[in-house]
Amino acid sequence: MTSLIQFTQTAEESLIAAFFRESEGNWRSERRYYTLPDGETKEMVSMIAIRFLEQDCPELVRLGKMHEMEEPGAIICGSYVEWNSTNSVTGRKESKGSTIFGALGKILYRDRGFATSKPVTAQYSFTNPKTLCLRTEYNGSVFEEELKLIGDNYRTRQTIISRAGEQQMIGQYLEKRI
Repeated sequence: MTSLIQFTQTAEESLIAAFFRESEGNWRSERRYYTLPDGETKEMVSMIAIRFLEQDCPELVRLGKMHEMEEPGAIICGSYVEWNSTNSVTGRKESKGSTIFGALGKILYRDRGFATSKPVTAQYSFTNPKTLCLRTEYNGSVFEEELKLIGDNYRTRQTIISRAGEQQMIGQYLEKRI
């Protein structure tokens, strides 16, 4: 039984490594956020740079230490993501930052969450090799995200944020490789 579980994890890890590699590069992300239940919208454009991270690289070792892993170098691969976001309507700068993702088994480790600067983990799965699904929970909120690679030059993303069983926000994104 152990070997079957290990094989499944290896298959998932292989899929996440391929997904991260295919996502590497520079992207222009057009985003629309819907606040529920009133439906207020916010439109943003983000410039995103994604770099693939190999096992044992300094960023993933540091991430393993943040998550207090016995073997900080155990994370098999990851991505370093930088973004710079602007409000599409007002032109005002909204946010700028970076985050590190690292995968081990069926868990995605992050150095920070969507709404926290603390390290978080997410469960990940694939509906097919081009569609990554994430579920992250912290501070009473649930973040469900789907990222889909479309050909070589496009990605779509959708994020649903819930609290106490009620959806609070939906984010939809169209990303084009530049």
